[in-house]
Amino acid sequence: MNGPDRLPARALLLAELLASPASGPAARDPNRPLLASLVAGQAAGDGCLPGDFGLGAAAGRHLLATYFPGCDIALTQREVEAIPEWEDIQKLLLDHRAVQSPSELLIANIVATACAGRDHLWQDIGFANRDELTKLMWVNFPGLARANTGDMKWKKFIYRQFCSREGIYVCPAPSCGVCKDYALCFGPES
Repeated sequence: MNGPDRLPARALLLAELLASPASGPAARDPNRPLLASLVAGQAAGDGCLPGDFGLGAAAGRHLLATYFPGCDIALTQREVEAIPEWEDIQKLLLDHRAVQSPSELLIANIVATACAGRDHLWQDIGFANRDELTKLMWVNFPGLARANTGDMKWKKFIYRQFCSREGIYVCPAPSCGVCKDYALCFGPES
């Protein structure tokens, strides 16, 4: 779905998802609005995530059934390139998780999968804007969010943390060289 109808359709789907009657812990989960936004984005064709959000078919269906029961959503089926550092990125995220919600495990897998995309991380996840990704980081991985004192782009920051942890000193994020904002991310820090 491209063109001028994409944004209103995305907003309508987001409203439908948030109006669905989740119950139990899912209804109170601080990630529910964020998950709704990424599901709406994925359904609108935004981002790089596959139809199962990088969770596997069963876990992807479980996410939808748990957080948005009754919603019949046509998700975009696509392949995402596997990255060799996926488990390391997932571990980095999980090592900094808030330990407030079981959905943090899902979020870590989704973020690690989206790191394979070719755009900014918020775009690869399918969010509407970078603020949603910043909120996701604060809710799920507050230690990492606090460490991003220079407001570095999130994918670059995650990779910098991963590389620092591994003792790698030259560490570009995947596919940054082809990004239209390369000069903004890899220019001088301010």
